[in-house]
Amino acid sequence: MTNLNNKVKELFKAGVHLGHKKNRIHPKAKKYIYTMQNGVSVIDLTKTAELLENAIAYVKKLKKENQQMLVVLTKKSGSSFTQELCNKNSIPYITVKWPAGLFSNFDMIIKNVNKLNKMKEDKEKGNWKKFVKHEQVKLTKELRKLEHHYGGISKISKLPNAIFIVDIKKEKNAVKESRELKIPIVAVCDTNVNPDIIDYPIPGNDDSETSIEYLVKEIINAYTKN
Repeated sequence: MTNLNNKVKELFKAGVHLGHKKNRIHPKAKKYIYTMQNGVSVIDLTKTAELLENAIAYVKKLKKENQQMLVVLTKKSGSSFTQELCNKNSIPYITVKWPAGLFSNFDMIIKNVNKLNKMKEDKEKGNWKKFVKHEQVKLTKELRKLEHHYGGISKISKLPNAIFIVDIKKEKNAVKESRELKIPIVAVCDTNVNPDIIDYPIPGNDDSETSIEYLVKEIINAYTKN
């Protein structure tokens, strides 16, 4: 009980409890709302703490079984933090824009990833030196563009075994493709979305930077610190 109380305090301090206004609440999210204050929903943090523990247990199991997890967070709040944390722990991520068809048209996407890796390798080996300056400039621009879109997934060679998403409304395409291919989803679910479509929902504020960073850190630490 003490652990649960401590976790609730941490979640509260991070602002995880602040949901959306009454007119934006999804009917299926009501079961995770504790009360309404000044027309704004307040998430029941005891439920968040319990479901976060479920998600953490699942993520730890993934790591133990050498399963790969992809992290998706493209909103400005927390994207730099997430990118840094994922790079540090060699976890694939999407923090710019979900590449349409990443899962449903994986073979096509992987061609772009392979192209990115080949271009990086050629540049590092000095193979670009044989080109005239304007051709090198053109290659640099193309490399930059590929890095921007696919840099976070440059080390993946197969579909991930699970996906962790922050803001399933914004990342609806990631959710749709994951569900179509039956890839398990761990996700932060605010009060404006349907949490029932997620395998491991974590009821919480997906707008506040402090809330996002806290929850992202919890999941990534669970995956890396077994």
